[in-house]
Amino acid sequence: MTSTESSDLAIEAVDLVKRFGDFTAVDGVSFAVPRGTVLGLLGPNGAGKTTTVRMMTTLSEPTAGTARVAGYDVRTQPDEVRRSMGLTGQAASVDEILTGRENINMIGGLYGIGRKELRARGDQLLEQFSLTEAANKPVKDYSGGMRRRLDLAVSLLAAPPVLFLDEPTTGLDPHARSDLWEVLRDLVNEGTTLLLTTQYLEEADQLADEIVVIDHGKIIEQGTALQLKERAGAAALVLTVSHTEDLAAAAELLRRTGNEVHIEEGPRRVTVAANGLKDLTTAAGWLDESGIEVDDLGLARPSLDDVFLSLTGKRAESDDEQESLA
Repeated sequence: MTSTESSDLAIEAVDLVKRFGDFTAVDGVSFAVPRGTVLGLLGPNGAGKTTTVRMMTTLSEPTAGTARVAGYDVRTQPDEVRRSMGLTGQAASVDEILTGRENINMIGGLYGIGRKELRARGDQLLEQFSLTEAANKPVKDYSGGMRRRLDLAVSLLAAPPVLFLDEPTTGLDPHARSDLWEVLRDLVNEGTTLLLTTQYLEEADQLADEIVVIDHGKIIEQGTALQLKERAGAAALVLTVSHTEDLAAAAELLRRTGNEVHIEEGPRRVTVAANGLKDLTTAAGWLDESGIEVDDLGLARPSLDDVFLSLTGKRAESDDEQESLA
């Protein structure tokens, strides 16, 4: 396989292994990412995510196995891999002393982009990332969200078909994070393939077409967010009654499902495992016939955080491996 034309896959990891002395950081990791999709790489602190990305971006030599990016092998075609990808690490890599446009011109020059083309491409990216008005301001005066957007813009100067993002929204406030998500969705809609590691499970839920969960260097689960949630446990029917005195009667109604009922007196809530919308509709009918006043009735699926906890025994952590992509 020598080019993107020969495969529908933009990224492949093939039995990747990385050892540091007697310690195995990555142990036989394999996955594939179709072009124009997003893979979310999740795992607890020290799971091997960053080490995996380092091997896939030619920053670290695999001990065994290999990876292909845009059809090029990271072992035998590293130069072609680098020309086919962009990389944004956990910390913004732009120069704070330079302006946004000066950063673009500097990196564009390193890519060998001609002056006229660089000007046009720079203007396009500054507009795309809502940085036109700040283009001539020093980056040290940018907000955290603006720096991350500039870092991403710089990584896209050469219009790579594949983009690796390591914790792309770390440190951003919710509004800036949401804005960056929109930018990433636009990139994917235009055909870019993304592989992202993230500490924000909501981010993977929002962006990833497929999720791979790594722990202790091994893949322990993979699938869509919905598939992972379904494997983590059944959906629950959650009923909140208007009056505490109706809790017992409501619980008795929901016991008709044949499942164990959980009662919480404080929030006036009754919960029971459910089989999708059918049970919700049936329960609504029972409640309507009973005359019990209800504040809320709905289905709750396990969250991605529940999935993460059930798979790893840990909640998502804020830091990844000691080594950085920068």
